[in-house]
Amino acid sequence: MRVALIGTGLIGGSMMLRLKHQGLVDKVYGVDLNGLHLQTALERGIIDEIATLSTLPKDLDLIVVAIPVDAARGLLPELLSSISSTTTVMDVGSTKEALTKSLESHPNRGRFVAFHPMWGTENSGPDSAQLDSFDSRACVICDSQDSDSDALEKIENLAKNLGMSVLYMSAKDHDLHAAYISHISHITSYALANTVLEKEREEDTIFQLASSGFSSTVRLAKSHPDMWVPIFRQNKENVLDVLNEHISQLRKFKSALEKENYELLEELIVNANRIRPILEQD
Repeated sequence: MRVALIGTGLIGGSMMLRLKHQGLVDKVYGVDLNGLHLQTALERGIIDEIATLSTLPKDLDLIVVAIPVDAARGLLPELLSSISSTTTVMDVGSTKEALTKSLESHPNRGRFVAFHPMWGTENSGPDSAQLDSFDSRACVICDSQDSDSDALEKIENLAKNLGMSVLYMSAKDHDLHAAYISHISHITSYALANTVLEKEREEDTIFQLASSGFSSTVRLAKSHPDMWVPIFRQNKENVLDVLNEHISQLRKFKSALEKENYELLEELIVNANRIRPILEQD
């Protein structure tokens, strides 16, 4: 299989490492605006040849678009207009509704599969790519009815070879669920980091006293704005809805403390504990 990887960072790089390790990919052409990323991806064996959009072969089997969601939304219509009738195009972005709407009337819409691997870290770039990152993770394929059967089958097989389980949902439902399980987590982490930086001026104290719990909570605050501002922009309405609920929950904790209502505080914590068996399911 001959593949073009547009965006040689964490997600795309990890995918190529796994697929190449399994012998499923013969050659990977890398496209990226960041020359250092391209060189690193080449050195790590993520890609085999540096290319540009204009020099990519026309008879590729697969094109993986792994760039920020605003950039993907701008690129995909042009990309779908230039591919062969047997090429499959997939993206790996965290928002889908705006993207799929922009493609719904495209004559080659069937060659596109909207794909979201539910994995990521606070790190970025090809240096952070990992071989076994997707094992036992879930992925979402959105609006599968709009993809050609052979294109859909190719991405389903790819997900299987990455070690992922596949969920199917509409792009609209995907963005709603992503806001609750992913996007709000990043906003919370950014806000907590800003809170601590505002109130605790001594950097050495933060470093010395930071527990593993604090570090894990603010880990996502290290995520790059180039990726996350476009996600928040495209999923604004869902994120605002979830953010309003989150603020409401914070106010309950604040009120319980202000009124010294420790029974309510315990109730809030006990209710939150209900998440444990959900997250610990096999």
